[in-house]
Amino acid sequence: MAYQFLSDEWIEAARKLREEAGAPATSPQPVKMNLVITDVPFGSGSVDAHLDTTSGQVDLDTGHLDSPDVTATLDYETAKAILVDGNPQAAMQAFMAGKIKLQGDMTKAMAMQSGPVNTELAKKIQEITE
Repeated sequence: MAYQFLSDEWIEAARKLREEAGAPATSPQPVKMNLVITDVPFGSGSVDAHLDTTSGQVDLDTGHLDSPDVTATLDYETAKAILVDGNPQAAMQAFMAGKIKLQGDMTKAMAMQSGPVNTELAKKIQEITE
């Protein structure tokens, strides 16, 4: 089954896939990043989420962290290209075009682009995403 990216159903399905993964997605760069995703095609039109890699694993969930290193505001399509499709060029192009606004430690945000990926888990996430 496929769900809209960042919908409650998608978050639950993605969480289950992460828990079932033999080798979770890991990150060499510890960062706490709050995300404000705009132009969401459901709900109120925006989603507050966070990405936390301080445990060594990539944790993406809804809600904001209390003390983020950086906060990124970006549109839904850009977030999907970065977080689901794993497209680092999308991140750089969007940032250069002003579609991503960062507050806080920008070096930590940029370091996230080069982290290792669990390709099997990434493929499964893509399969459940509309």
